[in-house]
Amino acid sequence: MISRKTLIATLLAVSLSSFAAAGNAASDTVRIVTDPTFPPMEFTKAGQRTGFDIELLEALVKEMGKKLEWTDIDFKGLIPAVLSGRSDAAVSAIYITDERKKVVDFTDSYYAGGLVVLTRKDGPIKSLKDLDGKKVSVQVGTKSVKYLQDSYPKVQRVEVEKNEEMFNLVGIGRSDAAVTGKPAAKLYAQAHPDLAVLDEQITTEEYGIAVSKDQPGLTKDFNAALQRIKANGTYQKIVDKWFEGGAR
Repeated sequence: MISRKTLIATLLAVSLSSFAAAGNAASDTVRIVTDPTFPPMEFTKAGQRTGFDIELLEALVKEMGKKLEWTDIDFKGLIPAVLSGRSDAAVSAIYITDERKKVVDFTDSYYAGGLVVLTRKDGPIKSLKDLDGKKVSVQVGTKSVKYLQDSYPKVQRVEVEKNEEMFNLVGIGRSDAAVTGKPAAKLYAQAHPDLAVLDEQITTEEYGIAVSKDQPGLTKDFNAALQRIKANGTYQKIVDKWFEGGAR
């Protein structure tokens, strides 16, 4: 007959073994949050996530020999999800900023973007100085909000949850312009001939993957994988697919 002491020791060993196995399994999966409403960076087509960021992360995680687990949430919830431990990292055309670096780590920049103005061709905004006093739509949680607060305090900000709603307000004339990232603005304007992106770019920004400060090894692995896919040509193939004329 097995003694009580032996039984407890056996159950404890099994429990610890199961816990370790679960930990190892978890370490093989990278949990990523994104807001797939920002083409061409990330969006949903035929019920599937696609876009530059999506393909890039799939290539990086494959290069790292790990599995990828996606979760879709609103942009304003991306950093909080990383901070709370609900995800290991976030990718969603996130600009690397000093303010964000206080709470999360960032990988090396994987693409250069920047803020631009999308407006109607027949509208009143022809240059950046024309923004003052106008209605400008921006997505909540993005750098566009603070930029307008600091640089154009006379702007009437129209803050919305979704990227598509921000663009639609310009199209129907409820906003005079939208301030957002260049890739998405350019793509939207191409599909809507009555809209245009001002030639004068507001800022030049770097996109990065936001990673929990508790996982410095993951940031290091992402950076190493990024260098490898740049060296083997995978990165450039993704860039060429999603951005006309290659990286800028």
